Amino acid sequence: MITSKLTPAGQTTIPRAVRAALDLKPGDRLIYRLEDDRVVVSKRGYTAPDPFATFSEWHADADHEAYGSL
Repeated sequence: MITSKLTPAGQTTIPRAVRAALDLKPGDRLIYRLEDDRVVVSKRGYTAPDPFATFSEWHADADHEAYGSL
């Protein structure tokens, strides 16, 4: 079992064994997923920003088909 301590500010150090298992480096982002009475932590992979997120009017299937791979 691997443990860490929570500070009064709500922070903790990710134990070395966990950092190694997830290949974590400074600046990496983490995902916390709640599952009943536990939390699953995983490394966030890079995902390209959605080019349509800024333009709400560009949500037709034809738009995604024509420009989705940009």
